[in-house]
Amino acid sequence: MPEVAVSENEKLAESIADVIIFEYGQDELLKRLSDPFFFQALGCVLAFDWHSSGLTTTVCGALKATIDPETHGLAVAGGKGRMSRMAPAEIKRHGELFSLSSASVARLVYSSRMSAKVDSSCIQDNYNLYHHCFFFTEKGQWCVIQQGMNPATRYARRYHWLSDSMRSFVEEPHAAICAQARQQAVLDMTSKDSEDAKKISLDLVRDNPRRLQRLCNVQTSLETYFQPAHDEKFLRLHADHRIYLSKQTMEALRRTYEIQPQDYEELVALKGIGPAAVRSLALISELVYGKPASWEDPAKFSYSHGGKDGIPFPVDRKTMDGSIEMLRAGIEEAKAGSREKLTALQRLESIMAAG
Repeated sequence: MPEVAVSENEKLAESIADVIIFEYGQDELLKRLSDPFFFQALGCVLAFDWHSSGLTTTVCGALKATIDPETHGLAVAGGKGRMSRMAPAEIKRHGELFSLSSASVARLVYSSRMSAKVDSSCIQDNYNLYHHCFFFTEKGQWCVIQQGMNPATRYARRYHWLSDSMRSFVEEPHAAICAQARQQAVLDMTSKDSEDAKKISLDLVRDNPRRLQRLCNVQTSLETYFQPAHDEKFLRLHADHRIYLSKQTMEALRRTYEIQPQDYEELVALKGIGPAAVRSLALISELVYGKPASWEDPAKFSYSHGGKDGIPFPVDRKTMDGSIEMLRAGIEEAKAGSREKLTALQRLESIMAAG
């Protein structure tokens, strides 16, 4: 099988990963990748495109191409498009290489699947996931970098996860969500403000599905369920929605009723419980029982330092310099003196001196 040529960008990515793992360990590399400012700075240092959608896929691709699980004790699964669907098989293969227990491997596969499902079902921001990269260590720690695209605006949104800082898949689990701009009326069932709505949703699916179906009359608009206790802002935002459950969703809810999930995470994890079911249960919670979910966009960060040509805005030198300094310090402290590491240091020095 012919060898695949490695680009200078990929060599530099490998060198930086080498130094961070050598100096601080695999967990530190996961932590830094879950930081959107570090990740964006890394993409800039690697001379990839400034814009988020291209930078995300190229940086993750470079790391996957050059990180060797046997050498680094770190594996990368998934990728863009159809590669994202290969993540479970790749996790299992690398998990065997790391001699992880079958339970640990199953947990990693579950973490990969749930991070994607939460960002597509529990956070409904009109960004369709098309990129999913799952990084994990020989000790079972992991981080996720995945990205969605808004089909109307063609803007991207990036989601960062880190196992070390996550308490629950359905309670504010993200290390960061990065977007061009925050939106109005984003359903966020991971928010603490959605806690009551999650409890009502769980109670609804544990109850007889026939009762739920009566609440979800296909032909009934939200105005039917409007209560004086609810403010007009909510009605204006969602007047065009209908509480609608398809036959497939109702069938999934009937199966869910038979299973009797113990908590909201177990509910979300079930096959067939997708965005429509999550949204409908949240709306019933608000409009019938007065327990609102959060409709505030959870995105916290702008995902770009900007570009040297001022697109989409001028470079934030202070933030970027801080990120680069973090990289530079790791490279300066490295004991190994390979040509790639020297090239990386020279590249960083030139960037910091530019402008």
